[in-house]
Amino acid sequence: MKNLNLRHLRIFETIASCGSFSRAADQLGMSQPAVSMQLRQLETDLGTVLFERPQRQRLTEAGQELLQHARMILAQARAAEDAMALYEADPNESGAGPRGARGLLHLGVVSTAHYFAPRLLNEFHRRHPEVRLKLTVAKRHEVLAMLQEHRLDLAITGYPPSEADVEAQSFARHPHCIVAPPDHPLARRRKLGWGDLRDEHFIFRESGSATRQFFEHLLQSQSIQVRVGMELAGNETIKQAVMCGMGISFLSAHAFQVELAAGLMVVLDVVDMPKHIDWCVVQRRDTVLTGVNAAFREFVFEQGAAVAACRVS
Repeated sequence: MKNLNLRHLRIFETIASCGSFSRAADQLGMSQPAVSMQLRQLETDLGTVLFERPQRQRLTEAGQELLQHARMILAQARAAEDAMALYEADPNESGAGPRGARGLLHLGVVSTAHYFAPRLLNEFHRRHPEVRLKLTVAKRHEVLAMLQEHRLDLAITGYPPSEADVEAQSFARHPHCIVAPPDHPLARRRKLGWGDLRDEHFIFRESGSATRQFFEHLLQSQSIQVRVGMELAGNETIKQAVMCGMGISFLSAHAFQVELAAGLMVVLDVVDMPKHIDWCVVQRRDTVLTGVNAAFREFVFEQGAAVAACRVS
């Protein structure tokens, strides 16, 4: 067997992640025949088939095994490149000494964090203009899976994950409120108790969402039940339903900042609200962050709370 090379591993990992040769070719900036040729060369070097024939859309058992190793190897190669980028000599200076962060920062965030993540990246980029930015927004389990598979080095999520191979540290508070349309009868009342909400039609987030889990935990702790008027997927859809009077809902405060400022939605004055969880920076336990990832993590702990701050009334 010939020695593996990073180019072949990158092409193989991109095909596996994209699920098709044509999408991988687009992402790699190569022609599809060139991608196919490189994969055939890799399979020849390894002496095994990596994708099932004839469609070649599913990995073989050998392909699945190689994919795990490829992602770890590529993650380590990126970490080494980022670390060395700090010492890359400036053509206008002599010698090699530490410089500002450079390289690619690929951040994964859960959907609710996308309301402030671009601003966080922009502030970081102001300090480190040579950094290239990539933001992936996905469901919580998808973000954690990408992290565990070495497709990400850093992520931002709400609930601290329980998985043993990742660790999380909080950097900001994440408020949640009960919202209603401005003309709702409860909008004019103060110091509402949970008993005042029993007969209201609640619009729930879809099953499995962190917001839904948080709200159900809250209801359980209050030992009450509310009426489930409907279940909708995503913050944006729920906001539209609330604004047109279909019910009230429990939402992250990040999700309704624009509507609150425009007077299209109000926060109900419920006793002991808002409720908070933490925003967390998440990384794999087996990874020591270097270069741009280490710089961004430090920046989040310094400035993340200020950037993620939001109104709750």
